[in-house]
Amino acid sequence: MKIEKANAGHLTNFEVLDFLRKRGAKTDPMGCLGAVAASECKVYEYLLKTPACNQTRESVTEFASTCEGFKLTDADKQNIINWRPTSAADVYAMVEECGKRFCKDERGVPQDEEDRAKELVALVNEIFPAPPAKPKDEVDMKPEDEVDAKPEDEVDMDMKDS
Repeated sequence: MKIEKANAGHLTNFEVLDFLRKRGAKTDPMGCLGAVAASECKVYEYLLKTPACNQTRESVTEFASTCEGFKLTDADKQNIINWRPTSAADVYAMVEECGKRFCKDERGVPQDEEDRAKELVALVNEIFPAPPAKPKDEVDMKPEDEVDAKPEDEVDMDMKDS
C-alpha cells in the first residue's frame, strides 16, 4: 500500500463506509474472509446502523456547500453529517458555541438562535435521507407487567361494582 497524502483530513462516517464497501466488507463474517480484516467488518456493521448508511456523496457535498451561511467549522459539519441532528437540541449538542454563532445570520443581521438551529435541522432534513429505523431490540418496549395491567379507570370501576 502506498500513502499518497499523509493526514489529508478527517473522514466522515459516510466516507469510511464507502471505502469499506469498495473493499468488499460484508455483514456476514464468513463473507469477509480474505477480502477485509474482521475488525473492518465490525466497523462496517456498526456504520450500517448510523445515518451514513443511506447518505450519498452528492448529499454530503451539497450539505457542505449549502450550510456555509451557518458559520460552521469543519468539525461541526462533520458531526452534523455523521449524526444527522433531528432537533434543535441535537444541534446545540453538536455545534460548539452554537448560541454565539447562531445569534446572527450570514449578513450579520441579528437572529433568534433557536430559529437558526431549527433552520439548520430543516436543511439537514431536506438534504439527507431519513435516518435508519432502529432495530427491534432497541425500540422502547413496555415491561410485560404494564402491558397486562388494567388502566386505573377499569380497576376503579371493578371495585365500585362490588
